[in-house]
Amino acid sequence: MATLPQELEAHRALEESLAGAERDGKRVQLALKRAVDLAGGLALLAVLILPAAAIALLIRIDSRGGALLTQPRVGKHGRIFRMYKFRTMCQDAHAQIADLQALNEQAGPIFKIRNDPRMTRIGRWLRKFSIDEVPQLLNVVRGDMSLVGPRPPLPHEVQVYTRHQLRRLGARPGLTGLWQVSGRSTLPFDDMVALDIQYIEEWTLLRDMVILLKTLPAVVSTRGAY
Repeated sequence: MATLPQELEAHRALEESLAGAERDGKRVQLALKRAVDLAGGLALLAVLILPAAAIALLIRIDSRGGALLTQPRVGKHGRIFRMYKFRTMCQDAHAQIADLQALNEQAGPIFKIRNDPRMTRIGRWLRKFSIDEVPQLLNVVRGDMSLVGPRPPLPHEVQVYTRHQLRRLGARPGLTGLWQVSGRSTLPFDDMVALDIQYIEEWTLLRDMVILLKTLPAVVSTRGAY
């Protein structure tokens, strides 16, 4: 008959075995997630390459500056990468932030204005339907991002994160995610963080599929997009 310490050791060994099996299951799911990202990203790029070229031309016609914008963003575990997106604002948009700070509609480190005066005419339309994010399919294919995950923050935003908020950097950032299909920019920053952490802690491949299915209706509705 096993003594109490032996029983505890046997229970601990069983827990470690179950945890190992769970980790192995997650590894398989993560490998499948990357396969879905790569296949989905390449397929969407093939479908959207001509519309994207037309949008780039319209951006150049509409305002001065390039059509494509690259920004440093913070990815999984704090890794910095260059994120691509269509330019939606005037060329000196960043220089105007200090003058517009009083109009910021978001708490926390995020800067958001519903009727941002820096937005170009076509940029407002691109933002409304999240079309400005299409170039990030390149980031998905490269492995910087995933189709589903927390949105990648700017480095200066992360610099003021609390320890709790840093937990949202525990997964590869995504084109869409749980908070994007739950209200987008209408959600307070703390709610966004809570949803991102919930996504990371409860992640499964099936949940990604559900979020992807909910993304198109969320984009078409334009609710919370600005």
